[in-house]
Amino acid sequence: MTQSPPGDIFTRRVCLQLDGMDAMTVRRDVAYGPPESRLCMDVYYPPDETDDSRWPAVIIVAGYPGTMEPRPTTLTYKEIGWTVSMCQLIALSGMVAIAYTNRDPVADLQAVFEHIHECARSLRIDPARVGVIAVSGNVPTALTTIMQDASRTPACAVFGCGCLLDLDGATDVANAARQFGFANPGVGRTFADLRRDVPLLITRAGRDQFPAMNASIDSFIRHGLIENLPITFVNHAEGPHAFDLFDDSRTSRDIIRQTLRFLRQHLTAERSDERYP
Repeated sequence: MTQSPPGDIFTRRVCLQLDGMDAMTVRRDVAYGPPESRLCMDVYYPPDETDDSRWPAVIIVAGYPGTMEPRPTTLTYKEIGWTVSMCQLIALSGMVAIAYTNRDPVADLQAVFEHIHECARSLRIDPARVGVIAVSGNVPTALTTIMQDASRTPACAVFGCGCLLDLDGATDVANAARQFGFANPGVGRTFADLRRDVPLLITRAGRDQFPAMNASIDSFIRHGLIENLPITFVNHAEGPHAFDLFDDSRTSRDIIRQTLRFLRQHLTAERSDERYP
């Protein structure tokens, strides 16, 4: 959901590039879900050994149907430049990063959670310390994990420059979902459906080219403050949509670092951050 040439969108990496991020150990194409689904995930591991042999983990949420036609790229979501580089940064920061293929966004995200819980030992993941991160049109699918009726709930969530809920009669998210093809399972949901105990980091691009993004973010933040939700909010006043890809500035890089610190804060045991980006 940007206005740059397609090849640039799908191959460009995030603007924060750190030494060692390309050297992360990756278990590729780990099967999950029913065998006939042929779904798989890539699992990126930190470079250090962990004392308890179980890592915290972050799932990068895919909110567009894997069967969407016409396909905008031959790459799957787990293979595009943004996803790969974010997984590398998350792993370099001391957490496992998980990116996956999908067909049904909501059902397959829950299948990823179930697989992590069922295979925690072989994956070397602590299922009690799993967070989610989603950007742009992928956010509505990630939002289902912090609903009161979610079967699995993350320990924290990051929503970047994305659509959230249509509140107070708004239709911005629904209209954007129809236009761009992302899943919108939040239709008919209200703020009362949300859990109150999941820390959230929400980032906003002040110059977002897509009005639905900031319309839904602004409304969500207002309601969240009224309800006193555990929200951390970061506004890149001069940033365009997907500023972590298209605005190579100190502010953009600092927000990516803040995202990594937020995830570490809520997923890892208390320890010094000096060794991490």
